Formats: sequence, C-alpha cells, structure tokens
Amino acid sequence: MVEKIPMTREWFDKLVKELEYLKTTKRKLIAEDIAKARAFGDLRENAEYDAAKNNQALNEKRIADYEARLTQVQIIDEAKIPKGQVFIGAKVLLKDLKNGEEFSYEIVPQDEANFDEGRISVTSPIAQGLLGLKVGGTAEIRIPAGILKYKVLKISR
Repeated sequence: MVEKIPMTREWFDKLVKELEYLKTTKRKLIAEDIAKARAFGDLRENAEYDAAKNNQALNEKRIADYEARLTQVQIIDEAKIPKGQVFIGAKVLLKDLKNGEEFSYEIVPQDEANFDEGRISVTSPIAQGLLGLKVGGTAEIRIPAGILKYKVLKISR
C-alpha cells in the first residue's frame, strides 16, 4: 500500500501550478535552448548543448517527482481537525519556559516546512512533542542539543 502524503489544499494547488509550468513553459524554453545550441555546430564539443540537455533531464526528473508525489496526496480536511488542540495546520504561540521568550510555529506537512517562515514539519521532534496539546499544556521535547520546555499560549488556524 502506498503511504499518503498529507497536504493542505493551498500547497497542493501550488504544486499543480508548478507542475503545469514545468510541463509547458519550462519545456518550451529548454527546447529553444537546445535548438540554439544545435545551431553552433558539432555537438560533441558543444558546452551549450550539453548544458541544455542536462537542464532538460533535470526538468523531466522534477516533472516525474511532482507527478508521483501528487498521486499520493491526501488533502487535509481542516473541518475534521480538532480546533482546541495542536494538530497539523495549527498555528501555535509558545512560551519557552527556560527564558520566557514567546514565538510561534505553524505545524505543516513535511513538504511545506520552511523554518525561516516559522513553518515546521509535523514529523519534526518539536511538532511531535506539541501534537495533541491544548492551550495551557506544556511539553518537554528532547532534541540533540538538550531538552526544550514549552507552554502552549494560543492555538489558531
């Protein structure tokens, strides 16, 4: 059985749009680059041709990867996610119990994670330690650097 990849509707739509770009516009641009490179003559010593063909291979690999991923997607039904608990799709305001600092994370599917934007993967140790908690709940999360102690201040969607 193929494991489903949980994904928000927003991220799914973004991947579909990117796939369409790769299959249409990007393919056309690469074909034009290959045609220009062929015009330079001998293909055995033509760096432009080699680069264009490599770019074509990378694009085709990305297309195949996206198509495979999209066949395994399970769109997250936000209506079925408990509102008062930390689950995938939740934005969580936390307080670090060691230094009093407040910060927030959004718990997202693995493909959507971007730490710089405060979006952490549901499979990360921090998210795993927070899952199921309610406002006021605390978590002690073991990471390689030690133990993090957080209190959940607010949960939103």
